[in-house]
Amino acid sequence: MKGLLSRLCVGLLAAVVLAEGGFAQRPLTWQEVRQRFEAANPALRAGQIGIDESKAQEITAFLRPNPNFTLSTDGTQLVRYQGVWQPLAGTQLSTSFSYLHERQRKRELRLESAQKATGIATSAQVDLERNLVFGLRIAFVQALQEKAILGLAKENLTYYDHVLDVNRERFKAGAISRMDLDRLELQRLQYESDLQVADESLETAKIQLLMLLNDRTPVNQFDVAGPFDFSRQIAPLQEVREEALDARPDLRAALLAIEKAKADHRLAVAAGSTDPTLSAWYSYNPSFNNPNDHQTLGASISIPLRIFDRNQGEKLRTQLDVDRNAKLAEATRAQVFSDVDSAYATVTSTLTLLQPYKDKYLEQASRVRDTIAFSYEHGAMSLLDFLNAQAEYRSVQVNYLNLVASYLSAANQLNLAVGREVLQ
Repeated sequence: MKGLLSRLCVGLLAAVVLAEGGFAQRPLTWQEVRQRFEAANPALRAGQIGIDESKAQEITAFLRPNPNFTLSTDGTQLVRYQGVWQPLAGTQLSTSFSYLHERQRKRELRLESAQKATGIATSAQVDLERNLVFGLRIAFVQALQEKAILGLAKENLTYYDHVLDVNRERFKAGAISRMDLDRLELQRLQYESDLQVADESLETAKIQLLMLLNDRTPVNQFDVAGPFDFSRQIAPLQEVREEALDARPDLRAALLAIEKAKADHRLAVAAGSTDPTLSAWYSYNPSFNNPNDHQTLGASISIPLRIFDRNQGEKLRTQLDVDRNAKLAEATRAQVFSDVDSAYATVTSTLTLLQPYKDKYLEQASRVRDTIAFSYEHGAMSLLDFLNAQAEYRSVQVNYLNLVASYLSAANQLNLAVGREVLQ
């Protein structure tokens, strides 16, 4: 009997869960959203494979030349001569080894160039992540904003329903006319509309965030959570600039490109040097003048004659490439300052607008609304005054939430400009 009851309870619970669209997961914080994004984003994973490929090229760059082995034979008699045919009597066997010796640290310079290329690829990967996280943060802030607006819409509708209940009792008591009550009830349509629009906007923001996460979780089971507020504390501009110069991955990649160009130029100069080929061989049964010289050793060195230096163009190209990358690094540095200054100005401007809302306007709007609502309920204010106070309160609250979202977006822009999170 107990087992049957347990199965019935489980079945009922499953039916309820299916009817409600499944269990909603715990709301995700920004750090959890970012971790999921970094683990699942295909562009980031492809970029990591590119770094591994660059590291594999370092192995190739540092490989030594392989020695050559040669086995040769000569002196075997083919036909009879003066009636004598001894085909193997004069056969010579010779084995030789040769090795190309690379001078002026060519291997080390190739490795250095490949390592610089890996550093550039790593910085490019960090820069890609920086830009992708910027878009993810925008979507996350949008979801928080719509969630806050939805909460405000619910609060306003609850408050207005309470006001309607009071005024319905006043109408029954003959304190207000049917016309005033009808106008109050018609005004409720605005709050219902706000609630519906806010709910739809929140769903759209969640869909966008799920798309960036490459997540197939149903929208009604997905939620995010985080502080939707602003901070008055911001570091001085000069300090933020210095952090950007230290953290920006695109600037780091530009500086590494200069170092790689210098390494390539040194490699081009080294490639202009001659590389000798060292050889040694062993011969068996040689036909030399010495009749007793049956087994011999030999050695040689081969040095290319660089009468025509065919590497001058590469030397010039790599030298020009050093200058070109230096100019590009200067342009990137100027862009860093421009990005930081612009984002910093936006943050400070938004803070200037937000502070009076936090310090004064929100409290004033709430006080005015409650005071006029109380006065209207006691016949000391007109219906128009009451409706205007409600609209003003709603406008101030929505403006404040939009400004908070603007601040969070500006902070995200500043983090993008700096290359690390300087504002949460």
